[in-house]
Amino acid sequence: MKQLRITVAGQTFDVTVETVGGSAPTAAPAPVAPVPVAVPAPVAAPAPAAAPAPAAAPAGSGTPIPSPLAGKVVSLDVQPGAVVKEGDQVLTLEAMKMNTVIYAPKAGTVSSFCVAPGDTVTEGQALAYLG
Repeated sequence: MKQLRITVAGQTFDVTVETVGGSAPTAAPAPVAPVPVAVPAPVAAPAPAAAPAPAAAPAGSGTPIPSPLAGKVVSLDVQPGAVVKEGDQVLTLEAMKMNTVIYAPKAGTVSSFCVAPGDTVTEGQALAYLG
């Protein structure tokens, strides 16, 4: 009998293997000639469906405030039409259980928001526009 340790998909198993039939074979088995197998012709994959057009952002005028990361909108911290200075808090995103405050990149008036609380956003997506 032999004790072996085998790992399958990250799990380790201790197994006992029993040798049956006495001694090990004295001659190597005869090689087996390969058998030709018919291989079916490749089937052309269907053409991929056209990706849906991204939703159009609300018409905003001015400078977009892009999302620095993917996340979920927690709150809009000012109202459309609010006058903000560079560095003022505009909205808050949540990513990986952490809140990230988004600040105005320059002074201006928040002309519109492209998102609402609860929306999921991607990196680079326009969140709001400054006029």
